[in-house]
Amino acid sequence: MALIFENRMKVRDYECDSQGVVNNAIYLHYFEATRHELMEKCGLRLRDLTEENIIPVVRNVNISYRNSLRGSEEFVCTATAVRDGLRYFFHQQITRVPENVLCASAVIEVVCLINGKVAKPDMFDKVFADYITWKNK
Repeated sequence: MALIFENRMKVRDYECDSQGVVNNAIYLHYFEATRHELMEKCGLRLRDLTEENIIPVVRNVNISYRNSLRGSEEFVCTATAVRDGLRYFFHQQITRVPENVLCASAVIEVVCLINGKVAKPDMFDKVFADYITWKNK
């Protein structure tokens, strides 16, 4: 079974809308920041990859909103991945702490472009090995 990566964060007041809740688009930032933290934990930096013309690209996003986050609240954003062919499906959740209330969940599809073409991401398989479940190998 794949490990679940956890990234603890705190809502910044400027991320909230006029009703005092986190704007819906900000959740996408939280999900992306968590995937980038996972990459760095696994030894990859996006800056280094792009210099080698290796670009992970978000292909599709599906977010389900459950409960609102508000300014200064702390939360944990998690990530784990399913590899299916050339695609990764990152399953992510945002949970408010300490109440452990699910605020949003998402499935984010990512493909890898190498020299401008969708390619088999062997290097990602190696570094993300602990966080991947294989659908079709």
